[in-house]
Amino acid sequence: MNFEDNRAFAEAQDQRDSLREFRSKFKFPVDRNGFSPVYMCGNSLGLQPELAAQYVHEELQKWADFAVDGHFHANRPWLSFHRQTTEGFATLTGSKHIEVVAMNTLTVNLHLLMASFYRPTDSRFKILIEAKAFPSDRFAVASQIRMHGFNPDEGVVEWASADESGYLDHNDLAALLEREGDAIALLLLPGVQYYTGQVLDMAEICRLGRNAGCKVGLDLAHAIGNVELHLNQWAPDFAAWCTYKYLNAGPGAIAGAFVHESHCSPENLNQLHGWWGHDEKTRFKMRASFEPAAGAELWQMSNPPILSLAPVVASLELFQEAGLPRLIQKSRSLTGYLAWLLEKRFNESIDTLTPADERGCQLSLIVRDKSIEAKALFDKLCAMNVTGDWREPDVIRIAPAPLYNNFSDAFEFAERLEIALTQL
Repeated sequence: MNFEDNRAFAEAQDQRDSLREFRSKFKFPVDRNGFSPVYMCGNSLGLQPELAAQYVHEELQKWADFAVDGHFHANRPWLSFHRQTTEGFATLTGSKHIEVVAMNTLTVNLHLLMASFYRPTDSRFKILIEAKAFPSDRFAVASQIRMHGFNPDEGVVEWASADESGYLDHNDLAALLEREGDAIALLLLPGVQYYTGQVLDMAEICRLGRNAGCKVGLDLAHAIGNVELHLNQWAPDFAAWCTYKYLNAGPGAIAGAFVHESHCSPENLNQLHGWWGHDEKTRFKMRASFEPAAGAELWQMSNPPILSLAPVVASLELFQEAGLPRLIQKSRSLTGYLAWLLEKRFNESIDTLTPADERGCQLSLIVRDKSIEAKALFDKLCAMNVTGDWREPDVIRIAPAPLYNNFSDAFEFAERLEIALTQL
């Protein structure tokens, strides 16, 4: 596409957008300080779908009208409510239905899955993460190592960038596994590096991990709903994700998990067992013996919190309606346009950390001009009702989500950024 730096071009692209109707299906923040909202923070918290409030209200009404019988109501019975997400999760992750389940929150799921797949021995007890992993993943990994009686200082292996760019080179990962693979029990790596926005080669990560004899887990918090995934084909042992970023399910919403079909026979692996991991057909017979559910549902602990799961169902319906191929196509054009505007207008003062050939929605901006105080610039943008997010020490992350952002948002971001720079 030949981009143009003017509002008329942006508006024309919005008119041609086959997904433009979806913007009206979301609640945008209110005007502030005389500015309409420019919301570019889908990488941190997605906007509220109109349908989410409707679905939560419907479940509240079901509770009011039917009480305990809501578990068996004809419309989305609570007993099987988590299966309302199965089709959407399978589509977005490139998985089979038996491999995905909605449950818990992200870090809880990582712990439950590591309880099955991190089985250290005296000679093979290390876990490989990326050096700038999201802190929650690092905390989870260190505590798992410690709980098994090993020292996290010795057990955590880091895949680091070779230079100041922050980019992760898969050749470096291959070399690291060649050197230390015999001592590494598990790789736990992201699909998208949260700080730089780099999309990692997940297929290659899985291949390298398998070849080194390691189990492989993926944290897809910044990947699901953002980039194309093929989990069944890539065959990580497990994966987990939250739903409040690109999936727009609300703060602390119920998360998702994947277990590859090769592990879905319960005799193949040990799990931590709970009430909802018991086979639904005999769950209420209250037998003392445990009868495992099929597939990833075996990893469930408790009946799902319906009011927190209803927005997940609502958002996944929108993704199914929009279709991931259209979303990916728009994302490339929209993020490409914003990156082009930033390069054209601000190439001497602001740079983009995110590699152009390895990105989804997110652009991580860094101020190169040392005369500009980056945090002051971010605060000025906030005062102009531009919502991105700040990451220490000097990165502003923005993410035009294709389900509700448009080309006019990208143009207006560039306009306000230019004003903000003149006011510092």
